[in-house]
Amino acid sequence: MTSEALESTSTPQPAADLPATDVAAYWAERRNYLERIRKVPELRRRYWRAAGIYLLRRLLWSFGFFPIFLIFWLPLVFSSFNPVVMVGDLLPLLHDFVNSNPEIQANTLSTLTIAWLSVGFFFLVFDFVLTPFQSPYQYEADVYMRSWEQLNHDRLPDKV
Repeated sequence: MTSEALESTSTPQPAADLPATDVAAYWAERRNYLERIRKVPELRRRYWRAAGIYLLRRLLWSFGFFPIFLIFWLPLVFSSFNPVVMVGDLLPLLHDFVNSNPEIQANTLSTLTIAWLSVGFFFLVFDFVLTPFQSPYQYEADVYMRSWEQLNHDRLPDKV
């Protein structure tokens, strides 16, 4: 046997050399399975619950944790990580806010609200990009397709 023949028999086929019919069979089976499981009420409930928890978690992180963290972190950095200096710098600002007229107080509060929302939306967009939603349907389809690959292993090429 030549070395070329040995290499071709011992190395698995790369993904680009797979017959299109084998790949199409895999994706057709996956698509059919997803269509079947979308009708299951328990999975539908699990999907909506997971989507709700995902959105709530993203909103709490983006509008709760990050703005509050920045509100305390930035002044602490500017005061060289000395909380006494930070409070000493912020007390005159708070005193000026309390003694100002209602129009200036309303303007300050609206500015802080806009800043809070802009920081929250900024982190929300990046949070959606960095942590995409993982559908329970896709998880179930992955599990099913792994077992389908094992059952049809003799009819499929090495890498599907």
